[in-house]
Amino acid sequence: MTVAAFAFYLFALSTVVGGLFTVVSRNPVHSVLWLILAFLSSAGLFVLMGAEFVAMLLIIVYVGAVAVLFLFVVMMLDVDFAELKAEMARYLPLGLLIGVVLLMQLVLAFGAWESAPQAADLVANVAPEGTHNTQALGLILYDKYFLLFQLAGLILLVAMVGAIVLTLRHRQDVKRQDILAQMYRDPAKAMELKDVKPGQGL
Repeated sequence: MTVAAFAFYLFALSTVVGGLFTVVSRNPVHSVLWLILAFLSSAGLFVLMGAEFVAMLLIIVYVGAVAVLFLFVVMMLDVDFAELKAEMARYLPLGLLIGVVLLMQLVLAFGAWESAPQAADLVANVAPEGTHNTQALGLILYDKYFLLFQLAGLILLVAMVGAIVLTLRHRQDVKRQDILAQMYRDPAKAMELKDVKPGQGL
């Protein structure tokens, strides 16, 4: 077994294990840490495929930003995880059924899977001749799949706006600033003079 094959199996196993324990871990902080392991292992797989730029993006964006954000949110929010687990236990049979269906689909797809004749050449030459993989990725995203790339960004924007709208709650007991009311106020009615006699309070 070559070093590359050993590294592939090691990263693949750690990715699967990290993803599994992300789902089944009882402690949410541990789940985020397992998720970071899965991201790092996936970055190792990208390095083995010759996509160093995508691997560094995965580490910088997901491990350095998204996973750390998850960790801070989980640690700072006062979430009743016992109640969440009780709700999860109620939907466990449905989740298991969906998992079995997905597993059967994966088995059927793997049984019908065949390697393309040019697969070995494509793996050996990830980027075109004389082109760096970062440049090749940019040409694919911003040339061949430009519309799909912009559509994916638009979908993410709509999802973000929808999440903000669904979770935004206006509290009635909070006094908010009304700019128009301040601009159009009547100075004659804005202030009232009181004649305070000596020795008396307001």
